[in-house]
Amino acid sequence: MDSYTIVLQRSQRELVVPSGSTILETLQAAGLVVPYACGGGTCGACKVKVIAGVPDHYDVVLRPDERDDRIMICCSGSKTPRLVLDL
Repeated sequence: MDSYTIVLQRSQRELVVPSGSTILETLQAAGLVVPYACGGGTCGACKVKVIAGVPDHYDVVLRPDERDDRIMICCSGSKTPRLVLDL
């Protein structure tokens, strides 16, 4: 997975998720505290709404009807260069 930018809609903060890293790791490295539990996309604790962009899903929790506008930030990424999240 190549690097991509996440935009935190509430604060308008932008962070680059490096290749090989997760959104969760990037948020934590920036000093942000976000809910999570399993770290592997099996529990649903880190589910976040996607406002813009196309998620690249690696979880086993989301139903097909949730995959357009939700993402598990512990394991999933982005198919587009920019992903806007409700954070």
